[in-house]
Amino acid sequence: MTSTLTAAQRYLDSFPGTVEEFAIEGLDVLDVPLHSAVLPPGPRHPGGSGLGYGATREEARTGALGEMAEMALSLRAHRGVEREQGSYAEMTRRHGRDRVADPRTLCLEAGSAYDDDRPLQWLPMTRQRDGETVLVPAELVASAPDDLPGAPPPGGWLTTVITNGQGAAFDADRAVAHALLEVLQRDGNATSFRAMDRGVVVDLAGLRDPDALALLDRLDAAGIDVVVKLAATEFGVADVYAVGCSRDLSEPVPVMATACGEAAHPDRDTAVRKALHEFASARSRKAFMHGPFDVVLPATPPGYLDSWRGGHPPERLVEEDRALEAMLAWTRMGTGALVGLLQGSVLSRRGTVALTDLPTWSGDDLHGTVVDALHAAGHDVLVELQPSVGDAVAAKVLVPGLEVETMSYGRIGERGVRRLLERGDPLVAVGADPGGWAGVHLAAEAEDRLGGPAWFDRAGADRRVGGLYALYREPGRHTVAEVLAQ
Repeated sequence: MTSTLTAAQRYLDSFPGTVEEFAIEGLDVLDVPLHSAVLPPGPRHPGGSGLGYGATREEARTGALGEMAEMALSLRAHRGVEREQGSYAEMTRRHGRDRVADPRTLCLEAGSAYDDDRPLQWLPMTRQRDGETVLVPAELVASAPDDLPGAPPPGGWLTTVITNGQGAAFDADRAVAHALLEVLQRDGNATSFRAMDRGVVVDLAGLRDPDALALLDRLDAAGIDVVVKLAATEFGVADVYAVGCSRDLSEPVPVMATACGEAAHPDRDTAVRKALHEFASARSRKAFMHGPFDVVLPATPPGYLDSWRGGHPPERLVEEDRALEAMLAWTRMGTGALVGLLQGSVLSRRGTVALTDLPTWSGDDLHGTVVDALHAAGHDVLVELQPSVGDAVAAKVLVPGLEVETMSYGRIGERGVRRLLERGDPLVAVGADPGGWAGVHLAAEAEDRLGGPAWFDRAGADRRVGGLYALYREPGRHTVAEVLAQ
């Protein structure tokens, strides 16, 4: 029986206590819907927060509550859970090789200290192909540092915890599909945008989605140039992103000029619609997240900032000082200088692809379509479901072999090496160490396919990213404003 409640109400009914939510308005000349939702931590739930966007206020509200649910349910799912201890070698002896994920297939940081005897902590996930339990290093199941209470293993975590592969909905298949599209989006653009932007512009002739077309008209009328660009089309998915800025560089907060909307979907129109709406809302989102308090205050309800500043310590990891420094540098640059910094990469235009040449889809089984495509390409899909006390369910998804965070954290595997080799990019090499480069962690069969050990020039990658690091990792909500107010 279908619920008559709105999606937003079903999310609210899935959590104890009161969710603090409000529309964020007035930060941009293009006042598109942007919504904030915060579930304060309490004895009945560890809490979470989210920002949402969409073509309507209700769509943005639902998105914010869904993102809040992803965070809150992940925290709740991992609270008090005992993690199994042991090295990969020990775990395979204990459970069998087919029931333990090989860390070398999970896109580790090149040059990091890993071998099969390194002690790790493990959490269970479910393999979609056969329903079997597979143990995975805990830091790759978690989506936030708070998902991993207690002490790390003796050698520390394998890599920094990230939010990739999360989804929320009111049934498991939809949550998993949403999470998988995020995984595919980030795999497709890991070495194809931001500092590595290839400048492939999508010619939008033939775009039919009415919301996307209406938003393009609004952007043009507001004096904002936007371009949709292509990252990848693997697995039958259109992986696109939208970037741009005002024609007269009139952004009231410089970081707004770095707005980007990303999307991956089997249907090109759906992907473009999502990317454009995320881009439009990202202008306000970036001003809200990183603008000074005198800009943020008028866009928020009375008492919000005082409550946030009093109840939330700065959301900043020691490892992310680099992100905070990069964002502070942007704040001091001014819009014109920041746009100039983006011209050779983010805003570059080096070629064109027709929208009508990208994948299209009109089916009704998104989960089956995406999972089947990954299975057909030889990839497993690992899932952790995170239920609520109501209708909402969140999912964390991992796809061994897919990649993420190459240019920020140096995470790279066989796919990333092969893509950069095919592009003739000098950041990777196969064979002998070119001299002080970071070794890429590869399973034996992957090394055989590449023709030898692989190497990644992490120092070269850092130089390539340069002043664009805040495109990759951003400091937490209002952290920049806190620093500027001191």
